[in-house]
Amino acid sequence: MWHEVDQRIRRALGNVRQGFRAALTHVDSGGGVQLAQADALAGERLQDAELFQHYGYTSNPPPGSMAMVLPLGGRSSHSVVIATEHGSYRLQSLQPGEVALYSDEGSKIVLKRGKIIEVSCDTFHLSCKNAQLDCEGLQVNASKQAAFTTPTLQTSQQLVAQGQISGNGGLAVQGGSGASVTGDIALSGSMNASGDVKASGKSLASHTHDAPNGPTSPPK
Repeated sequence: MWHEVDQRIRRALGNVRQGFRAALTHVDSGGGVQLAQADALAGERLQDAELFQHYGYTSNPPPGSMAMVLPLGGRSSHSVVIATEHGSYRLQSLQPGEVALYSDEGSKIVLKRGKIIEVSCDTFHLSCKNAQLDCEGLQVNASKQAAFTTPTLQTSQQLVAQGQISGNGGLAVQGGSGASVTGDIALSGSMNASGDVKASGKSLASHTHDAPNGPTSPPK
């Protein structure tokens, strides 16, 4: 009796398609839920299987990505994709606790140990009304350029440049200890100073010259 029951259970389970692996061939990301086409390892071909991902995160897996497929109700015709992976592009050697976003072109954002966020890309484009970064250190390595399109670029303390500073909008310095320049200054145009100007310790406003009848009067 129990043997017949076991046989009937096995036959019933044999007619229910269990979860299986497949290789994605195409993903349509145009709708509210992405639809995937895939070739199952058992030879089945899936059409328009819903690809479910966590809220707040979305990706379009490239062809060849491996997928875990769950047939709802045990039917392959009503399957959903619950996980995807691509061994050729997945970042390897992550430390325990680290998190990464990556693409097949090599762009990546890695949340590393030590509270380090590492971003690697060819072009970093940030669009926002206000940008605020609270961190101990910020390092940007741009091999071509870093451009800021903003009415004001402000620093509360010191701005240090290892190379040349150039611009077309003028330069205004106010407060603090003024401006200090070490090196030569080439000026094309005129200079207006409301105070005195000194060269090698000699005042432009109060200097005198030796004359046969004694020193001249300061310039007026």
